[in-house]
Amino acid sequence: MILNYIKIAWKVLLRHPFYTFITLFGISLTLTVLMVLTSFVDHLVGSHYPENRRDELLYIQRMAQRDSTRQSTRMGPLSYNFIKQYVLPLKTPEKVGVASMFSFANAYVNGQRLSLQTKLTDAGFWEVTDFEFLEGKPFNEQNIASNDHVAVITDDLKKQYFEVDTQPVVGKTIEVDNETYRVIGVVRGAPVTRPITAADIYFPYNIRKSNYKSPGMNGNFVALLKAKSPADFPAIKEEFNQTVSKIPLPQEDGGFKYYILETSADTYIEAWLHNFFDRPASSIFYSVIAVFMLLFMGLPAINLVNVNVSRIMERASEIGIRKAFGAPSKTLIWQFIIENLFITLIGGGIALGLACIVIYLINQSGWIAKADLTINFSVFAVSLLVCVVFGLLSGVAPALRMARLSIVDALKAS
Repeated sequence: MILNYIKIAWKVLLRHPFYTFITLFGISLTLTVLMVLTSFVDHLVGSHYPENRRDELLYIQRMAQRDSTRQSTRMGPLSYNFIKQYVLPLKTPEKVGVASMFSFANAYVNGQRLSLQTKLTDAGFWEVTDFEFLEGKPFNEQNIASNDHVAVITDDLKKQYFEVDTQPVVGKTIEVDNETYRVIGVVRGAPVTRPITAADIYFPYNIRKSNYKSPGMNGNFVALLKAKSPADFPAIKEEFNQTVSKIPLPQEDGGFKYYILETSADTYIEAWLHNFFDRPASSIFYSVIAVFMLLFMGLPAINLVNVNVSRIMERASEIGIRKAFGAPSKTLIWQFIIENLFITLIGGGIALGLACIVIYLINQSGWIAKADLTINFSVFAVSLLVCVVFGLLSGVAPALRMARLSIVDALKAS
């Protein structure tokens, strides 16, 4: 039966090229935009290089210190001292990595200034992330303990500073802010939209210009906690919360006396939402995205309802005859819904091709450095769901209207 409905829908499409063009244009344009937006959201919060295991990572990157009345608050990343005392000793995480938020430094090549994003890390950082080393290796605990002046650079910085592409540069030196470092490794760069891991050059956290010895709680560092599986997240969060709850209060930090200390180990989405909400949940994020998609699809769906009604009205005689021979309204409703879903899926196929072209152009344009937007399984699954919802939104109303026509009215309309 469904196959027959699809055949009928195909014949209808061929019969009215203008309606077909208007319908497919509206569907494909709307779904193309949604697919590209879905790919961009996935690019921001999904598990991608060099954080391919975000589903196994918790992030501690924000601390709030408040006075007793909660009127004054100081908020920001953590100090290395705090991480050393209260994060690194945790037993439930499989591994812990530390990195600073990126800062800026200068290097010079042939008199030309290079503005570099720099990041300080410990050895564990390279174990919880998935950087692809094109040359050499990361610095380790021994390098840090020996205060070695070493650095890991990206492939882009290698080309800019050493002006070579294929020749190895491990062992060569690079001068940054009047300090000389030995290149120990070269990695494939990360997109700037991944601020926890992206930089041009990576140094050990204990270099001379680092403030890692600062005794306070606030600083410029974040911690990445690697779990064996997401099932361990509750235990890790509980251990960290218990550890923080034992910190004696009140304390004074940089002249600010605080009575309340708030910090937490969060998934990446939760940590990202902390920028907007005090107590975020990933469900909020997905709910907002779902509402946005429905609102975005609403207007095109309403326009397509009118087109579908006009298209179906031309088939009033068919409806009247089928009703005269005993076809129930339920059967007619399902017929038109399936036909509309079929047409929507055709538009979705066109949109998928257009979205791939747009994403390729975005990746190649340089608008987002090292952008790697993709149509992966998650994006494809969401896009397919969007196609189905869009097909239902634009198809149910016309189907119900036509199915309610009496036999006499249907034959008159023809």
